[in-house]
Amino acid sequence: MKYARIAGTGGQLPAKVVTNADLEKIVETSHDWIVERTGIHQRHIASDNETTCSLAEQAARKAMSAAGVKGSEIDLIIVATTTPDRIFPSAACLLQQRLDIHGCAAFDVQAVCTGFVYALSIADKFIRTGAASCVLVVGAETLSRILDWTDRKTCVLFGDGAGAVILKASDEPGIISSHLHADGQYKDLLTVNAGVSEHSELLKSGRAFVQMAGNEVFKMAVNTLGDIVDETLSANGLSKADIDWLVPHQANIRIINATAKKLQISMDRVVTTVAHHGNTSAASIPLALDVAVRDGRIKRGETILFEAFGGGFTWGSVLMKF
Repeated sequence: MKYARIAGTGGQLPAKVVTNADLEKIVETSHDWIVERTGIHQRHIASDNETTCSLAEQAARKAMSAAGVKGSEIDLIIVATTTPDRIFPSAACLLQQRLDIHGCAAFDVQAVCTGFVYALSIADKFIRTGAASCVLVVGAETLSRILDWTDRKTCVLFGDGAGAVILKASDEPGIISSHLHADGQYKDLLTVNAGVSEHSELLKSGRAFVQMAGNEVFKMAVNTLGDIVDETLSANGLSKADIDWLVPHQANIRIINATAKKLQISMDRVVTTVAHHGNTSAASIPLALDVAVRDGRIKRGETILFEAFGGGFTWGSVLMKF
C-alpha cells in the first residue's frame, strides 16, 4: 500500500504585525478582553502588495526546499483558501504559474477553516490510488480583506498567512485516515454576507464582511471537535494515549484547551500559535505544523492529529504518522 507522507513543510507570514494595543486605538476593545476570550496577542496583516497567492508562493517554496523537491516533480497542486486573489483563475493555477510548473492538475478547495484538512484528505486519495505521487498542498488566506474593522467581535480574531506541505508517495505510513463533515443548516452563524451571485452589490461596494454569532459558533466547535476526536480514534482502534501531538486549527485558545481535555493530552503536546498568528483559517494548521517541525518538537515517526472547524459548518480531522 502507498501512503501519503509529508516530506517538507513551509510557512509565510506578512511582515506587518497588528497587536491588541493597536486594535484598542481603532475599535472599542482591550488587550485583556481579547486575551481572555481568545488567547490572541497579535496577528499578521497583509500589506497592499501582498496577496493570498504571494504568501502561498513563499510557503510553497520553503516546503519544496525542505522536501528537496523541484517544481517538475510536482504532479498535483491543491490550495485551500476562502480568499483567493481572483474569482478565476484559481489560486492554485496562479500559484502554479508563479512556481513555473506546467501541465499538472491544480485546483482550490473552499471549506473555510477546515480547508487544509479537506485538501490533505483529497491529496491522500490521489496518492493512494496512484493518480499522483508528489502533491503540493497549501492553506493560504488574506482574511483581513473581508473584515469589518469596526466590528470588535470579528476584527480581533483573524490574521493573514500561508502554510504548505509536500506530500509524497511512500511505503512508510503517513496519512492514516481522514474524517470530513459539513452541515449547511448553520450557514448563517459564520458567514460573509455577499458573493458573486447573491448580494453582489455589497461585494462591489466593499461591504462584504465576515459575520459571526460567537457564542453559538463556540459551542458547536467544542462539541463537534470532541466528537471528531472520538470518531478518529475509534476508526483506527487507537486510544488517546497513542496520540503524540495535537495540531489544531488555531481559532481560539479556549476551544483548543477543550479539545486537549477531551483527548486527555497535556498542553505541552499541543501546538499552539494562536497567540501570535490569530485565526488564519485554512492556513492555521500548516503554519502551526511548520513552526513545530522547524523548532524540533515534532519528530519523524510520531503520531499527529489535525482537527479543524469552520464556516459552513465544516469540520474534520486527519490522523497521520509524521
